[in-house]
Amino acid sequence: MRPSTPASKKLRPLQLAAVIFLTVSGGPYGLEPLLDIAGSQAALLLLMATPLLWDVPTIFAVLELNSMMPVTGGYYQWVKRGLGLRFAFYEGWWTWLYTFADLAIYPVLFVQYLSFFYPGAEAYKIPICLAVIWLSAVINILGIVPVGRISLILGAIVLIPFAVLFSLSLVRHGGHLSFPIPSFGHAPFSAIGLGLYTVMWNFIGWDNTTTYAEEVNKPIRSYLVSLFAAFFVVFAIYFIAVIIAINAGIAPAVLAEEGFPALGTLVGGYALGTTVAVGGIASAAGLYSAVLLSVSRIPQVMADDKLLPAKLHTLHPVYKSPYVSIICCSVVVSGMVIWTFGDLIIIDITLYGAALFLEFIALIRLRTLLPTMHRPFKIPLNRLGLALMALLPFSVYVLAMTGAVLNSEKTIKPLLFALATLASGELIWQLVSRRRGLLSGHD
Repeated sequence: MRPSTPASKKLRPLQLAAVIFLTVSGGPYGLEPLLDIAGSQAALLLLMATPLLWDVPTIFAVLELNSMMPVTGGYYQWVKRGLGLRFAFYEGWWTWLYTFADLAIYPVLFVQYLSFFYPGAEAYKIPICLAVIWLSAVINILGIVPVGRISLILGAIVLIPFAVLFSLSLVRHGGHLSFPIPSFGHAPFSAIGLGLYTVMWNFIGWDNTTTYAEEVNKPIRSYLVSLFAAFFVVFAIYFIAVIIAINAGIAPAVLAEEGFPALGTLVGGYALGTTVAVGGIASAAGLYSAVLLSVSRIPQVMADDKLLPAKLHTLHPVYKSPYVSIICCSVVVSGMVIWTFGDLIIIDITLYGAALFLEFIALIRLRTLLPTMHRPFKIPLNRLGLALMALLPFSVYVLAMTGAVLNSEKTIKPLLFALATLASGELIWQLVSRRRGLLSGHD
């Protein structure tokens, strides 16, 4: 049995909201290719529809499941309780692997925004990425409260430049920003699919924030408040950033290539471009640290079930953080920063969507298995309603994958890699279960 965490060493709602914001979003950085991929009208429609179809059902599912079981391991424990150890292994394995792809994106973005100040930084991509990875590892080993405090600071650094950018844009346009009619118009289906991948990636991770629920003060209430607060901020900052870009008249290809610092420079000069670039650096660093916080708890609970080496369960004697898991995650991510940004997004979303689908199945199954279990937050739907709700994010997932397949020249390699990784779950399960003597007809 793990020792309980003192209240002084637990996250409070504001800190949790900041960690959730950085886990899911970290600002609109990484959204820059959207206008070039889909065009302004389709981009706006994707930004409006995706949160409703992809995120809102996920947030409701996370809130109900987390209110039932606010425990370390989050989604792994939910799937284990609802579907058994075999599917829990798939959930943990797929999530662990998709998060490696996700984590590898942020040091690469860090270098991209650092290049605004030092154009030659790309030549030193690998050592800079490694510095970000291992500095974040040290911060995470120090415990969850330092991560929460740093997340508050980094969150402010991310949001303030866009508040300034929005204010200047309003002044430049006489207090009125034009709003194109959201529509898919003449955007090809393959472009919509790739645009969906971009938007979906910028809206994933709500379930990741529950893996350390036992380290949150009053977790049920804190998650309820913090999740919705973070969702509102994420949606608002994305929408504002895209509207500013459309009104500024920046070429979509320039925005995709040079990022939001170029937009800041166009609207407010070099000083604002610099501020936006600093925000991008803070976003990449904060996202990496926050996502590492969530994924490092999964090997810990899988090791408890003898699905991974017991050493991963080891907690730091002083800071009580799963430091061996953090180090192992950092080692793997150090080898993945050679992938391109676009390829990592395809791998990331393909794996994440499969794991998310298991969580929805577990949600429905637990309504059958444990109908009377206390649920401080309960979705006001029966099992059929929950199944229909689950079809919304699943349909978005299938639509994105279909679009990616149609654009196979750019996506075939990461898609094949992601599908092979999904299939590896069963292979590794067979090896692990036989070794541990866990294989039975009931799993």
